[in-house]
This record gives sequence, C-alpha cells and structure tokens, in this order.
Amino acid sequence: MSFKISVPASGHEFIAEENESILEAAIRQGVGLPYGCRNGACGKCAGEVISGKTDYDTDSLRGLAKKEFEAGKTIFCQACATSDMEIKVREIVKSSDIEIKILPCRVEKMKLLTHDIMMLQLKLPETERLQFMAGQYLEILLKDGKRRAFSIANAPHDDAFIELHIRHVPDGHFGDFVFDGLKEKSLLRIEGPLGSYFLREESERPIILMGGGTGFAPLKGMLEHAFHINLERKVHLFCGARARRDLYMDEMVNQWLKKYPGLKYTPVLSDPDTEDNWQGETGFVHESVVRHYPDLSGYDVYLSGPPPMVKAGMDLFYEKGLPETQIYSDSFEYSDDALKAMGIQKPKTE
Repeated sequence: MSFKISVPASGHEFIAEENESILEAAIRQGVGLPYGCRNGACGKCAGEVISGKTDYDTDSLRGLAKKEFEAGKTIFCQACATSDMEIKVREIVKSSDIEIKILPCRVEKMKLLTHDIMMLQLKLPETERLQFMAGQYLEILLKDGKRRAFSIANAPHDDAFIELHIRHVPDGHFGDFVFDGLKEKSLLRIEGPLGSYFLREESERPIILMGGGTGFAPLKGMLEHAFHINLERKVHLFCGARARRDLYMDEMVNQWLKKYPGLKYTPVLSDPDTEDNWQGETGFVHESVVRHYPDLSGYDVYLSGPPPMVKAGMDLFYEKGLPETQIYSDSFEYSDDALKAMGIQKPKTE
C-alpha cells in the first residue's frame, strides 16, 4: 500500500510506501525535506501535518526531536504515513537552505583507488547526518588552522558514510599525511556542505559531465543521485586522465552503462603509455567534448578538475554556443609544480 504526500506550499507531491518514513520517501524521490540525524534526535525534520494520519514510536524520540513533538510537530524521519497526507515543512530548494555544520568524524575506511588516489570513508556521530546536494564539497579542518577542500563523492541519499577521493600531489602536505600517516579510526573535523556546484534537477536539457583527475568525485555523486531519483535526462560523462593507470573507477562506470541506457561514457587520455595499448580517445578532454557536440547550446554542462582544464573547457564551450547560464564548474586548485607532475598542461583554446 502506498500514500500520496502533498506539500501545498511548493506544490510538490511524492509517494510514501507502507512502513517507509516520510523523510525517506522524500529523499528517494528527490524532494528536499530538511534533516540532521535521520534517527529521531535532532528535530531538524520536524513539520506540521495539515491533513492525514501517521504512525510511529514517539517514545523513542529524544533530544530536540522530543521537544518538537511535545510542541505539536511531527518528526518526519520517524513518522510513516497511514493515509494520504498534506504537510507543512521547510523545503531545501537551493544550497543556501542547508545548514552548514562543523562536525567530528572518524576515518572508517581507506582504499587505494589508483597509485595516487585514496578513497576515505568518514563516519559521523550516530546522532548526526550531513545533508548536502549532489556535487557539493566539504572542508577538513586541520589542527594548524588550515583547511583542505574535497568534493563529496557519494549521493545525498547514501549518507551513512561521507566518501572523499584524495589525490597525492607534489608539495601536498595533507596528501602526504593521508598516504603516509593517516590511519583508519583516526578522528578528523569537517565543515560542510559548501559550494554552489550541484546537480540542477529542474532543467530538462541533456547533461554533459566533464571531469579531470579527482574531478570525477563530484560527478560520481551527481550520477548516483540521478540514478536514484530516476532522472530521465540523457547524460554523457567525459573523464580525462594522463594515462590508463590514472583513470580510476572506470570499471564501475562501465557497469553503470549496462544498467542505465541514458548514460554515455567517453574516457580520454592525454598521454597514454605504450603498454596501455589504448584504443580510445586521446588529447584534451574538453576538445573531445566538442568533437561529439559541436553545438552546445541545448545542453547543461558540468566541469570539475584542475583549473587549466576547467578554464580551457569554459572558453571553448562558450565559443560553441553554450550560454553562461548552462555551465557549472568546480575548479580544484593545485600548484603549477603539482599540475606539471600530474601531466596537465595549460591547453590552448585558439
């Protein structure tokens, strides 16, 4: 049995299945209800029931959630619909609507994805979840007061852990620490979510995603979110790397191609090794995009990765008819020495 949940203030409607919390149903269908912990403690998801009925164990509520319930609010991360409903709740419609938090976290898992890219899975306290939009980033707060920014590589619905992809670059002190000193179970502090780079779901245009190096991380989160909400728009993913060994999570993307017919994938190597026996596209990844799409006026384009790649892509794409309102970018700042060591040049866009 399923029930229709309506939010009259925004006109949004979604379906909640039997024994599915109203918040979980909203997240599953891309409706931005607010939340903080998803376990009946923080009260951030509290709202009002205009009509309809719910059922949940109110005795298990604690902390601010219990106070919100006692004040007459419904805790939507715990409440399950038992009829069609109308609700009143503050919705998340843009990144500035989401609360930015400073939180402790534990390094739950470390996994080497390539010779120089490490995946971290961060675990938040049991009473906390980080609400974010697909593609945003967070900052790791270091003991010396410095910060290091990393894109969130998982989708918002899959938030039991926060996934980061960290590249070991020359003169990168935090990268040195991650590869040579950081251990599982270590404690860190983070601040987020941050940034205006996130998937715009309201558009109906087909999507082009272009990432270089760990610029794939936010694109991975966007894609997983798009799959989760059954986004019907066509998506073409372009990934740029220097050589075959630098192209990471390629096997996962190829598995996606079998499941999602609306997805296309083009990996591009700028300087493949002889032993790569590479039969795919070569050169600069932004040039590959315009070979496939000489007229970009009808697309939404997302770029993330090293600044030279992002700038070259933006300059070229504007020449190919892409309006400024249809391009979104996240430029990862590296030193010139780091870019050179990564095999990234400043491409010409003449």
